[in-house]
Amino acid sequence: MTGLDDAVMGDLRSLLAGDLLTPDHPGYDDARTVFNAMIDRRPGLIVQCADRSDVALAVAFAREHGLETAVRGGGHSVAGLALTDGGLVIDLRRMNAVSVDPVARTATVGGGATMADLDRACAPHWLATTGGRVSTTGVGGFVLGGGTGWLDRLFGLACDNLLEAEVVTADGEIVRAAPNSHPDLFWALHGGGGNFGVVTSLTLRLHPLPESSLALLLWPPEDGPRIVRATRDLLDDAPDTLGGGVLYLTGPEGEDFVPAELVGRLTLGVALVHAGGERSLRELAAPLFDAAPAGEMVAELPYDELQSALDDPPGQRNYWSAEHLDTLPDEAVDAFCEQAAGLIVPSASQHVLFRMGGAVARGPADYPVPWRQAGWVVHPFGLWTDPADDARGRQWAHDVCAAVRPWRTGAVYLNFIGDEGEHRVVAGYGAVGYARLAAVKARYDPTNLFRRNHNVVPA
Repeated sequence: MTGLDDAVMGDLRSLLAGDLLTPDHPGYDDARTVFNAMIDRRPGLIVQCADRSDVALAVAFAREHGLETAVRGGGHSVAGLALTDGGLVIDLRRMNAVSVDPVARTATVGGGATMADLDRACAPHWLATTGGRVSTTGVGGFVLGGGTGWLDRLFGLACDNLLEAEVVTADGEIVRAAPNSHPDLFWALHGGGGNFGVVTSLTLRLHPLPESSLALLLWPPEDGPRIVRATRDLLDDAPDTLGGGVLYLTGPEGEDFVPAELVGRLTLGVALVHAGGERSLRELAAPLFDAAPAGEMVAELPYDELQSALDDPPGQRNYWSAEHLDTLPDEAVDAFCEQAAGLIVPSASQHVLFRMGGAVARGPADYPVPWRQAGWVVHPFGLWTDPADDARGRQWAHDVCAAVRPWRTGAVYLNFIGDEGEHRVVAGYGAVGYARLAAVKARYDPTNLFRRNHNVVPA
């Protein structure tokens, strides 16, 4: 553990408005549990911060005592980067307040807020911004990594909607990053991840969203190539209000719209989200509704409810990866569909192909998110419960990526992958972007205190 004596930790505890947990604390094990059940790390200290002053104290303490430091928001990092063995975790989850200005159409979001916190605060005003595809994702890590979601074709990436941020830097200074204040840091926060400090609040641009609707259509897996091609053709020509893609999954139990022959078995699904009502969704997706789905669920929902409709179950073992594709020719469709045979069934795993484009591709070319120009992203999203399936699940994800590699762009959204080596980190930021990020890193974190992330090494 940390090797620190009780008096030193007592001094820190006395200064905090929040709590300091050590391994003998009754709440310690709950506090170190993250989304990926594969991760079993034991921090020496967990600082449950109540405010930005607590964050600054924790940063200073970690620096003074040479402790490896991790920052926890939502805890969804598949590589378990929200934790450290023996070091100090800065836990932001108590800092989850959201303040909405409906006139300015902005939201100021605490560094520990989840998408559910943000979406529920915006819902009464019929406003929204790009969020993750589930409600439990932490807003901070999502935005700092770039942020792709159901409606990014309409609203742009989450980082495209970042207006300013409050950051505690490695020297304990609290700074405001905005176009006219620390502009180099502000630029780096648009996709550069958690490399530059602890983001204690973010101000995000909001957009009117008076209606939203969701469709999930199901077919037996042998219909895969036909339906994936139909979905490709539909989304290639669809307006930016329509987002989504295809996914192979285990047919879920307990849902009336799932036919008995698909329950617990490999199933092909098409998930569509529309910034509009059910009627216009049905009209836009008519070719798929006409393609005789075996099951269908269509609902007009407030956006905060839509965002939680497909939440992933916690407590699963996770392994994810991704490849971004320039185009999706028939050969790529076939390669994608063939890999569905390796999906662990039954499980919560998903073999996903999302459409990108629209406002994502039109966004600022300057930000370090080179994957924004991809037309599609293949995302093997493995979730299972039995440790005996770990090797099989990892191999399946690797095989999926290898199968579609002939069409890849080479760039990758780092929030979609675990620890895949330095070359993938560079691919996530682009060579030019990485070099520029390294210079910013050298200014704000020259000793690489914040290295529990997809790390940029200081120049």
